[in-house]
Amino acid sequence: MHGKLTALGVARLKTPGMYGDGHGLWLQVTGKGAKSWIFRFTLSGRSREMGLGSAHTFGLAEARDRARECRRLTADGIDPIEIRKEKRQQAELEAAKSVTFSQCAQAYFEAHKTGWRNAHHQNQWSASMENYVYPVFGHLPVQSIDTGLVVKVLEQIWATKAETATRVRGRIEVVLDWATTRGYRRGENPARWKGHLQNLLPKRSRVQKVKHHPALPFDQVPAFMAALAKSKAVTARLLEFTILTAARAGEATGALWSEIDFEAAVWTLPAERMKAGVEHRVPLSEPALAILRQMKGADPSLIFLSSQNKDRVSGKLMRDLLARLRGKGLTVHGFRSSFRDWVAERTSFSSDLAEMALAHTVGDKTERAYRRSDLFEKRRELMDAWAAWCDA
Repeated sequence: MHGKLTALGVARLKTPGMYGDGHGLWLQVTGKGAKSWIFRFTLSGRSREMGLGSAHTFGLAEARDRARECRRLTADGIDPIEIRKEKRQQAELEAAKSVTFSQCAQAYFEAHKTGWRNAHHQNQWSASMENYVYPVFGHLPVQSIDTGLVVKVLEQIWATKAETATRVRGRIEVVLDWATTRGYRRGENPARWKGHLQNLLPKRSRVQKVKHHPALPFDQVPAFMAALAKSKAVTARLLEFTILTAARAGEATGALWSEIDFEAAVWTLPAERMKAGVEHRVPLSEPALAILRQMKGADPSLIFLSSQNKDRVSGKLMRDLLARLRGKGLTVHGFRSSFRDWVAERTSFSSDLAEMALAHTVGDKTERAYRRSDLFEKRRELMDAWAAWCDA
């Protein structure tokens, strides 16, 4: 005799409860009249229950067949629940094979772009994918991306464009991590650097030396500032302000009146406009304040407004002005190096103070955690001394 249940009995049962058929197969009837098959088993001393489907979908004979297959697995020490889970994951993976890397990259971009600092960063992200990654494996299923394909992308630019290659690798890595989290791929991330690609590609320092921005020697800065003062252009005032504050060009071109406190003589740059993503306060010397007073009234929000297109003055205009005054080869960013060299060679201000004035990260994570001050008043003394040097 096979069991305790019959097909007719299963159809007639209405009372909620569990009804055994033998060999681990049970019929579960709920208070709402729903009926489903349950397989109970013990494996490695652990009791488990596995649903075998609705009684409206599977008849008694089919439920017994399903329970029999489960018993065969448990007899070999295999958990049928885990086997079913693996089959489902495999099925989902097979379905995801039609999802390409470029589709995942675009979805990742849309999900994260609002958290990035500016449109320039967004454009760089998209351009690097279109120029270097998509031609190699953008059209391929994201699950099929392996180490060989990632290396193929990176090898073409690793020796010649090390900075770009490093960013591209990181972007591939985050897209693949996103795809794994979404269930579109499984396994290790082939774009991982530590313990993986670092074994296949040379360190950046070995393939490309750091190129420093050409800088004007600090003892020539006063003469340059005197020549700059003769120009009436807004670009000249912007370049003066950039040099006096030792700011990055992008920070100065995007300066807003809302960031300026004339009474306290402070320029406060919000975190989203800073390279390190941390708010930065800049002490404003009297010459820097004088430039701001000249700019008053040009625009209610933007400080340095181009007279050509009524928009922010571009970095290119500053570079062009610099080239006209000093010839080609120098960069606006190089004035930060001029400032740094001046601090080291002509003043007694500390190295850390100079680095903080440049909005560089100073010290390790632990040291920064204990530092409660940004040494603002000492930095004010430093910037006043720099302004005096520029006007020497």
